[in-house]
Order: sequence, then C-alpha cells, then structure tokens
Amino acid sequence: MKHLLILNDPPYGTERSFNGLRMAHTLAKHDPDGRVTVFLMADAVACAKAGQKTPEGFYNIERMLGRVLSAGGKVLLCGTCMDARGLAADDIIPGATRSTMDELAVTTLASDKVLVF
Repeated sequence: MKHLLILNDPPYGTERSFNGLRMAHTLAKHDPDGRVTVFLMADAVACAKAGQKTPEGFYNIERMLGRVLSAGGKVLLCGTCMDARGLAADDIIPGATRSTMDELAVTTLASDKVLVF
C-alpha cells in the first residue's frame, strides 16, 4: 500500500509532527512492502532542518525523519514553505527533497491512504 502523511506543525512545541512520524514508522513496520511518503508543509518544513540538538531523553525529529528515509520512504518539503522560512536546500537533512504542490497532488492521487497531521 502507498501511504502519504502530510505534516503541518513545527518539529517541537506540539506533538503533531512527532505523532505523524510515529505513525509513519509503524506503517512501515506493519507493511514492509508498502511505500511511505512524508510531505512537510507550513512550519513542518523545519522538521527536516539538519543539525538538531535535543536534550538527552527527548525525541529528535531529524532522527525520526532519517528512519523514514532509511526504511525506503520519501521525505518531501514544500518549496514555497521553505522559501517563506528562509530554509535552503543546503539546510535540510540528506535524502529529503524540495518539492512542489504539483508533486503533492500527483503523490496524493497515487496514494492508497492519506493522513494529515
């Protein structure tokens, strides 16, 4: 199955992006032949900022996105949202990709399930 998760919230301050990524990991675990795509838009583009440092014992969104990528998933970022926040391609984690609303539309149409956090 193809799963698309759209995240809108910043990496910290709320737990919506954290919970969306927990769901992405669980979907990959229960459907190893499936495909998970995470699309980051609005303040969620900051989730892919490289070099995040969190206190010991606190979740780290950068590492969570890395797990999505290492499991064969895709991480896409809204390019307009990146520009609005001054986030350049060099600022994001390796493997994450600047994207567009057109690519989000195509990915949505190709997905079996779409979850929005």
